Amino acid sequence: MLDETDIRLLSALQKNAQLTAQDLGAELGLSPSQAGRRRQRLETSGLIRGYSAKLDPVQLGLAIQAFVQVELTSHGPEQARSFTRLLDTRSEVVSAWTLTGNADYLLRVYCEDLPALNRLIHDVLLPHGAVAKVQSQIVMDQCKPDAPLPL
Repeated sequence: MLDETDIRLLSALQKNAQLTAQDLGAELGLSPSQAGRRRQRLETSGLIRGYSAKLDPVQLGLAIQAFVQVELTSHGPEQARSFTRLLDTRSEVVSAWTLTGNADYLLRVYCEDLPALNRLIHDVLLPHGAVAKVQSQIVMDQCKPDAPLPL
């Protein structure tokens, strides 16, 4: 059960995961040790799954972001496992979701350029035996950055 202080703590950490117990305590009106214990409890419970740095893909040479929809030839468990194993081997695929509707999977990918995206689609995804169809949308601009979860 989360109380208002837990929600404020989670909100603060979503904005800046590097806050120290001292910083959290000051923001929440708690002692640093109380804030640290609350954070540790939320980590231990699995509510806080980890911390990461947000990197600039363009500065890393990843100029192309795309969403790729994939339809499978059939929906058996072995086809799904085989396809997700393929996804696990591809660093370009930064996230993947299973969907309802026409597409079975939605992939978020980052590539250095259009030829690299083309190779991913034509040399990796389409030749896979479980894949029937691939459709891609190239991101022109991200008008709203990835946001914290609503609390």
